[in-house]
Amino acid sequence: MANPTPQPAPAKQTDTSALVIGILVTIFCCLPFGIVSIVKAVQGDAEGAKKWGLIGAITGVVVIVLYIIASVVLGVGMAAQSGSM
Repeated sequence: MANPTPQPAPAKQTDTSALVIGILVTIFCCLPFGIVSIVKAVQGDAEGAKKWGLIGAITGVVVIVLYIIASVVLGVGMAAQSGSM
């Protein structure tokens, strides 16, 4: 009886759209969630990569909006304080 050579498992295909989302989130929004998204995309988990990309994008937008609100509130407060002197 011949001993058949075991075939290696086929490599998982990387979903390029999930990888692009992960890279863009890493650059523009939220570094930690973007890195998780990139790792998931490279591992072949497109759904997980897109999920973490979306979480990172939402988190980045929320942080930017909160930063703008805090800057405006502090700016108005400083202007009111310097005007009363």
